[in-house]
Parts: sequence; C-alpha cells; structure tokens
Amino acid sequence: MERADAARNRARILQAAAELFATRPPQDVTMDEIAKAAGVGRGTLYRRYPDRASIAVALLDSHERALQERLIGGPPPLGPGAPPAERLAAFYAAMADLLEDHAHLVLGTEVGGKRFETGAYGFWRVHVRSLLAAAGTPDPDALVDVLLAPLAPDVYTFQRRERGLSKRQIVEALSRLTRTV
Repeated sequence: MERADAARNRARILQAAAELFATRPPQDVTMDEIAKAAGVGRGTLYRRYPDRASIAVALLDSHERALQERLIGGPPPLGPGAPPAERLAAFYAAMADLLEDHAHLVLGTEVGGKRFETGAYGFWRVHVRSLLAAAGTPDPDALVDVLLAPLAPDVYTFQRRERGLSKRQIVEALSRLTRTV
C-alpha cells in the first residue's frame, strides 16, 4: 500500500513532468527540472523514477491501459464483435490517436529495440496476432510485427512531420493495408 505522502509526491512528479514534456521533448528536460517543478527533492524523485524514460513510461501507461480496456471490452469495431479486418483498422485508428496525442512520450520510451520490451508492445502484438489468426491468415507470427511496424513512434512522427502526411492519410493507408491482409 502506497503511503499518502508518497502518492501525493508521485502525482506531483507526474503532473510536473507532463507539463514539462508538453513544452519540450522529454530528452531535453532534466531530472532536476522535474524535481524542482514538482516541489520534491532529488532523492524523492530518483527513489521512484531513476530516469526520464521511467517517468515517460508512467505517464504513457494510463493512456495505453485505457486503449487496452477498449480493445478487450469496448464496443465494436475496436472491441469484440466486428470482423478481424475492421477491428485491425479500428486498432490502427486508435493507435494513431494515441501517437498523435502522446508521441513525445512514446518517443522517450519505445524507440528501437526498447519498443519490443514494453508490456504495451506485447499486448498489441497478442491483439494483432489474434486478429490474424481469427481471419485465417497463414503464418500470423511472420506478419504480426510487420503490421505493427507502421505504429513505431519514430515512423509515425516521420510521416507526420517530415513527409507532411495527415493523421487521416496515415489511417486510411493503414486501413487499406488491413483489407489486403
């Protein structure tokens, strides 16, 4: 059970970090700045969060959990009850929303090989694989990571910022992909 003062400190740290990360990339924010903005000592901060990435993970976690709950028990087409291709298209759209709103956090936690180590990626992988299996797709294990690759935060932000694609264009392209799979 978390002590009341520890819970208050955690909430203040996360709030301060969220505000700082909203104005600058997480990698440009120092732990000292977070501690100062939260009104906690450095020891308090480091005891709970050893680095910025762990804070970004904590901030991102609530958003990912909300999406996971909608995948498991929400209404179709994102939740159960729709055909696999429709569910995959809805998943892509929901992930685009998540990336649109929180790419700065995801970029701080899920880039390169670290992406595959997160619990969220494991959940997304199981979800997409189950949709492929339900659709009767041959060898779903060979395809699942390929279908998740466009959702890598660095790919998504490259398409948005460097290529100038809109979220809608990306989602429509991914929806076309689901129909061919």
